[in-house]
Amino acid sequence: MVTHDSNTQHISAQFDHELEEIKARMLEMGGMVEQQVSSAVHSLVEKDPDQAERVVSRDHDVNMLEVEIDDDCSRILARRQPTASDLRLVLAISKAISDLERIGDEAAKIARQSITLCEEGASPSGYVELRHIGNHVAGMVHDALDAFARLDVDMAIQVAKEDSQVDKEYGSAMRSLMTYMVEDPRVIGSVLKEMWALRALERVGDHACNIAEYVIYLVKGLDVRHLEISDLIAQLEEK
Repeated sequence: MVTHDSNTQHISAQFDHELEEIKARMLEMGGMVEQQVSSAVHSLVEKDPDQAERVVSRDHDVNMLEVEIDDDCSRILARRQPTASDLRLVLAISKAISDLERIGDEAAKIARQSITLCEEGASPSGYVELRHIGNHVAGMVHDALDAFARLDVDMAIQVAKEDSQVDKEYGSAMRSLMTYMVEDPRVIGSVLKEMWALRALERVGDHACNIAEYVIYLVKGLDVRHLEISDLIAQLEEK
């Protein structure tokens, strides 16, 4: 005989499984876009158009995965009507996959610049700043996803701090590239393409920071979007 309590436990176990499944799929998508960013940067720095083409072609896979996970989130919201922490988890995943899809878009933009630069010739900068910032933001994406997987608020805060550093590195790199264009107008075309790639990387850092903020929302129930890092830490200490 199936009792009311055993039936409730069965439904609860099914729900927990569904939540773990969409979280696992979000992290799978995250791993995919993290690789997309690294491959796009590598294709540009190492002048590898074939790798760049693969990045562009895989962007469709990232887009389709976002649609599938978003459908799963909508279905859970409609059928299970989650509350409290379960609701925050579904909402955080729904928001995170949107940022992950945009990271994939930025990686594809970098790859397209890579293909063009491979045809036109290298930038005079040697892509030093681009390699450095590329490694930095790829690490941020990795750490943001790790923080989500572990529900690690401290790691999420560190990712938010890293975003400020990336912004500074981006500003410095842009000033350096401007110097090349002033000194030799013949390189303006290639340097502009590198600038567009750097801009895409800076946006990747922004999206990684967003995912870190969703971790804080998920664990603490605080919406810390648009806060300065000092204000964010102060709010968490009050909580």
